Amino acid sequence: MRKAFRVRRTTYRFSMRYRLHNYTLCKMGSKKVIEKSADTEKIIGEKVPQVSVAPATSSKRKIQDGVVNIQATFNNTIISISDTKGNVLAWASSGNLGFKGSKKATPYAATRVAEVVAERVKKFGVQDVSIYVKGVGSGRESAIRAIINQGMQPRMIKDVTPLPHNGPRAKKPRRV
Repeated sequence: MRKAFRVRRTTYRFSMRYRLHNYTLCKMGSKKVIEKSADTEKIIGEKVPQVSVAPATSSKRKIQDGVVNIQATFNNTIISISDTKGNVLAWASSGNLGFKGSKKATPYAATRVAEVVAERVKKFGVQDVSIYVKGVGSGRESAIRAIINQGMQPRMIKDVTPLPHNGPRAKKPRRV
C-alpha cells in the first residue's frame, strides 16, 4: 500500500524502489512509527516525546542545604534550586508550565513555578535554603512566599539584581 506525504507543497509517494524497513511517516498531526516489509505494514505505535529524567542515583543523595535562584523578569519567572556546590537539582519556568504571553509574568505563575520546583527537590531532602532574587518582575515576592510555604527554611534572602554604577557612555552633545 502506498502512503502519500507532503513536502514543500508537492505530493510524493513512496515507491517500491525505496525498500525501507523502518521509517517515520511524515504527515500532518502526530507521527507514527511504521514497520514495513515487502507486502505488509504494521503500525507499532505513536511516537511520544522523550522526557529527560534525573538518574536514579541522584535521588539517593540527601542534601540539607540548597540555593534557590529566582529570576523575575518582565516577561517570565525562572526558578532553579541547586546544592551549595552549584549542581542544579531542579528548575522550572512559567513558560515551561504552560503559561502563555503576558500570563507568564504574573505573581500567580511565579507561585506555581515555586511550588513545582519545591516538589521536585523534596526527594533530595532540602530543608535550609539561601534565596537569591534577580530582576524586577512582579513574581519576586510571591515566589519567595511560595518557597517558604512549601516547608523550606530561608537562611538568607538576597537581591542580586544587576545595577549599573554609571551606565553606558552618554551621547555626544548636540551642536546647534
